[in-house]
Amino acid sequence: MRSVSPKIIISIILISFVLGCSYSFTGSSVPPHLKTIAIPIVKDKSGSGEPSLSNDFTQKLTQEFTDDNSLYVVNSSTADAILSVTILSLPDRAEVVSGVNEKATKRRITMNVKAVYKDLVMKKTIFDKNFSNYGIFETDNYAENRQAAIQVAIDNLALDLLLAVVSDW
Repeated sequence: MRSVSPKIIISIILISFVLGCSYSFTGSSVPPHLKTIAIPIVKDKSGSGEPSLSNDFTQKLTQEFTDDNSLYVVNSSTADAILSVTILSLPDRAEVVSGVNEKATKRRITMNVKAVYKDLVMKKTIFDKNFSNYGIFETDNYAENRQAAIQVAIDNLALDLLLAVVSDW
């Protein structure tokens, strides 16, 4: 009878261990009793004068949660949880300055928000914290590029908030 090599035994054990391990990023921190979430219209306290900022952010945030499918988005009267978001500020500053006149060729627009995530079933706040993200834009074609940079900040913040809710990041 042939003996089995220790290398083969160790290899089989390691492969079994690796295949047995799995990790999920989505849904890992959502308490099991939470199935639905309400996302009220985002409040805009930034004073930025951007007329569609609140609506654009609300739509993107709702879409992120809908696409993720960890929690079903419903109205607040039937929700297990609620995510309330307030836009605090939308500062715009020079990012890249160049040339003889030291003119800004790129600008950074940062969106700062406060998010409060509450468990309505257990009647407790899961988190109450600030988030920030940004977009950078070229100063030529200023208005159009600025809007695109705001959209980048919205997209990034919506993903940040989704991850904070479903993955405890």
